[in-house]
Amino acid sequence: MTRPVLIASLCVVIAGIAAVATVVLVRGESSAAPQMSEEQRATREKFFGTGKELPPIEKGQEMRPRW
Repeated sequence: MTRPVLIASLCVVIAGIAAVATVVLVRGESSAAPQMSEEQRATREKFFGTGKELPPIEKGQEMRPRW
């Protein structure tokens, strides 16, 4: 084999190994999502608000943030 073909083959093999490793790592992290405790859930609801829908915007009400 010539040197350019060898280098190209090596790059393809490394890219394939990296792709397989990425898939394995991503699947491993997403499959075991831990459940939130009640304290974490309460803190999340306090910070982000509850999961309820927002009230409808009244006529003439501004939609810009209050900061």
